[in-house]
Amino acid sequence: MIQYFKNLLGLGVRTDYKALMQNGAQIIDVRTKAEFQQGHIKESVNIPLNNLSNHVTKLKKETPIIVCCASGMRSSSAKSLLKSNGFAAVYNGGSWIRLQNKI
Repeated sequence: MIQYFKNLLGLGVRTDYKALMQNGAQIIDVRTKAEFQQGHIKESVNIPLNNLSNHVTKLKKETPIIVCCASGMRSSSAKSLLKSNGFAAVYNGGSWIRLQNKI
């Protein structure tokens, strides 16, 4: 329970997104196409959250995946969806703008 509150407050284990990218992680931006077109991380792939379940079979389960969106809410849902479909290495990068500064 204590770890839950640490994670909630941002005091949990820190993810090294730069290292994940150096090791071949894929960034999936789950915002809408229009949001993505207004700005995105160069290496990211746009799969809107409402279409993600249709693309699960096209993603490689052995590749680490970092999901991002505008604030971290949709990426949290995307992480849960991918985890429930057998993806082990899924990371919620939160906001794409903050994630961009971490990679």
